[in-house]
Amino acid sequence: FIFELFSKIMSKDLLKLQEHSPKVLLRNDPPQVTDRTFFIDASNQSLTAIPLEILALKELEEVHLENNQIEAIPEDIQQLKNVRILYLNKNKLHDLCLELGTLSNLEGLDLSYNPLLSSSLPVISSLRSLRELRLYQTDLREIPILMCKSLRHLELLGLAGNHLESLPKEIVNQTKLREIYLRKNQFKEFPQELCVLCDLEIIDLDENKLTAIPEEIGNLTRLQKFYVAYNNLTFLPESLSQCRKISVLDLSHNLLHSIPRTFSELLEMTEMGLSGNRLEKVPRLVCKWTSLHLLYLRDTGLCALRRSFKRLDNLRFLDLSQNHLDHFPKLICGLKNLEILAMDDNQIGKLPSELGLLSKLKILGLSGNEFSSFPEEIFSLVSLEKLYMGQDQGSKLTQVPEHIGKLQSLKELYVENNHLEFLPISLGTMPNLEVLDCRHNLLKQLPNAICQAQGLKELLLEDNLLTHLPENLDRLVNLNVLTLMENPMEDPPEEVCAQGNEAIWNHLKENRRKKIMVTKIQAWWRGTMVRKGFGKYEELIKARKKGKTSPKDKKGKKVEKGKPVKEKKK
Repeated sequence: FIFELFSKIMSKDLLKLQEHSPKVLLRNDPPQVTDRTFFIDASNQSLTAIPLEILALKELEEVHLENNQIEAIPEDIQQLKNVRILYLNKNKLHDLCLELGTLSNLEGLDLSYNPLLSSSLPVISSLRSLRELRLYQTDLREIPILMCKSLRHLELLGLAGNHLESLPKEIVNQTKLREIYLRKNQFKEFPQELCVLCDLEIIDLDENKLTAIPEEIGNLTRLQKFYVAYNNLTFLPESLSQCRKISVLDLSHNLLHSIPRTFSELLEMTEMGLSGNRLEKVPRLVCKWTSLHLLYLRDTGLCALRRSFKRLDNLRFLDLSQNHLDHFPKLICGLKNLEILAMDDNQIGKLPSELGLLSKLKILGLSGNEFSSFPEEIFSLVSLEKLYMGQDQGSKLTQVPEHIGKLQSLKELYVENNHLEFLPISLGTMPNLEVLDCRHNLLKQLPNAICQAQGLKELLLEDNLLTHLPENLDRLVNLNVLTLMENPMEDPPEEVCAQGNEAIWNHLKENRRKKIMVTKIQAWWRGTMVRKGFGKYEELIKARKKGKTSPKDKKGKKVEKGKPVKEKKK
């Protein structure tokens, strides 16, 4: 879980956002000038066809129609003579009409996630001004040769998620190409044709079947980002070190045992992915990349870190999860710029007292380790926002200390799969807490103080021993997610819990209403008893418990006529 979260911040995901955002700059005109419209966004509207009203706007330069149900591009598309950006991704297009080819000013076209027929693709060849073309997940098995010959101004070509095994030789005509995205295809060999496209800055070949990278890769001296994760690479060419501008290199999940020493010349390296390789040791040259910001060493067979690792003092993200570390390396505490640290699934049983030196640390993953008790060194991390202490494997925690309240910046706390029987009251003093994951524990009740954690949005409690909820839990106005499955619930009963939050809140409110009503009745009865002279309420209760009459009855009791008063025995 922690790795899934951390992997989201890798620059590749930022890169994917860049891929799907228009890079072709339009003029700085406002969207509307009098009655002339230059930009329109009709995405996510469940459209089955392109509205005629849009086709009538002849001044349009940028049109967004993505994520609809459009099945065909009409002939009238040719009316949009000035359009420069056209996004039709995530529709139901099968064919491309010939009139699409008349859009001579079109510079950016996205047809991704459409079930396109390969026979309709040649029309794209007529779009001679295209600079960006995206055809992700369109079931492509080959690239039309005519398209490679005709489109001489392409700077970005997106072909990820198809069935390509090779590129046509004519791809060498794309001399202006700067970015190419080929991940999730069927390439067994690195496309040699790419090695002559000297303007290339980004190559993404993740999740293919590559076994080698050619020496000619060294020709790409402008290459900045190179992604070849999830392939079958057993070695790397030394010539890759000639690509001196590389700043991002993802080699994760291959079959590598080492990295060429010449890579130490890649001095601009800021992000490095080595996860899932059988390295067993941190390569020496990695410690020379002092500009590194992100380093992925997950599941690499590490038992320790090199002393020179402390040189990486610019690191902001470090993933050492799923290794064989039996202690927390103290030298990590010297990496004072660290913001995210993943140490999950190791054999760590203790944290160093110097942990507090990581004053910028915001996310810490320690799930699946061997802590016998909750490590209190964590409480010195004043900037911590997310803490992962779930134990799907490793030793189980039995309690969370009250000192957890010191983490006033904490937003998310994950303590699932432990043996917790109760939660600390101090959780109610944490104003920023938004997510509390206590699934699969032994909780029998929740502290009433939890109702004071007004920032809570998610409270995950399934598979515990809960029978009741705090009566004011519904006052957590920001709580959107409450999970109670696999608990022996009595109040609210299970059938109410199954109906969701609203039913639970209504049940709690009704309980409070009844309780208030009972209190009012008791108060009325007390007042009535006192007003009628039966004595104070407390005295009445004491007398009733002892089986005696009220003080008034005792005080006012008279002797019946004709009956002598019995004398007490002396």
